[in-house]
Amino acid sequence: MPYQSVFRDDLFAGQTVIVTGGGSGIGRCTAHELAALGAHVALVGRTAEKLEAVRAEILQDGGSASTHVCDIRDELAVGTTIDAVLQLRGRLDGLVNNAGGQYRTAMKTISTKGFEAVVRSNLTGGFIFMREAYLRWMEANGGAIVNIIADIWNGWPDFAHSGAARGGMLTLTETAACEWAASGVRVNTVAPGGIASSGFDTYSPEAKAKILEFPQRVPLQRYGTESEVSAAIVYLLSPAAAYITGSCIRVDGGTPNARTTWNLEPHHRSKPFEAFHRASLPKLLTEGIPTP
Repeated sequence: MPYQSVFRDDLFAGQTVIVTGGGSGIGRCTAHELAALGAHVALVGRTAEKLEAVRAEILQDGGSASTHVCDIRDELAVGTTIDAVLQLRGRLDGLVNNAGGQYRTAMKTISTKGFEAVVRSNLTGGFIFMREAYLRWMEANGGAIVNIIADIWNGWPDFAHSGAARGGMLTLTETAACEWAASGVRVNTVAPGGIASSGFDTYSPEAKAKILEFPQRVPLQRYGTESEVSAAIVYLLSPAAAYITGSCIRVDGGTPNARTTWNLEPHHRSKPFEAFHRASLPKLLTEGIPTP
């Protein structure tokens, strides 16, 4: 069974879209959906093996993809990667700035080096990719950029470094949306909340325990799916979003709307949307936290 997208099969026929962080999680899912809709997907990431595995999946499903090993924090590497995509495909229609990551720790324990490393991964790297995509192709030809941020509203305790970076990416997006509009370039963000993906398995046992407590604080009382995030990304890349720029789509089950003055009612009324035929739950949700 192929990817069960809600969008028409040929929506991105002939187009080329770069997806950073395309080797796992939301990036992998989004790459599959775009490929299923006719796009050639340029998979970007730091680990060749992960990218090749996703490319093999896409090819097996009848799609088109290429792999490009690149550290998004490296200006020279980013420029070289975009040039390679342009040489291969002759065009660049979309960019999904998805690569990034963080670790859980109290703000008082974050070293300056650690803070700068997370900001470089979640803000500076995305900026470099946006700028180089714009200068090398989109300024003259137009395009669409979607930057992935996070549920940062009202602050993000224990993730101060990432919250600061993601907040910067939000305002950077809003600025680019204005400056680059005359070039026919739209720039938007998608802000995922607690999404059940492979990223859950990368955290410490303490952070995993917090993740397992998460749904009870969400109005929709569940985790989101990678497909639900991908659908928002694909919509913003599509012609249907032609009058949308500088905006943010939250995919978070209403988490920021839960107030201390309101007791959330436990329920099972929110049915997840699952379109990704190769999706699998993270080990945390199937096996729990391993005992020492």
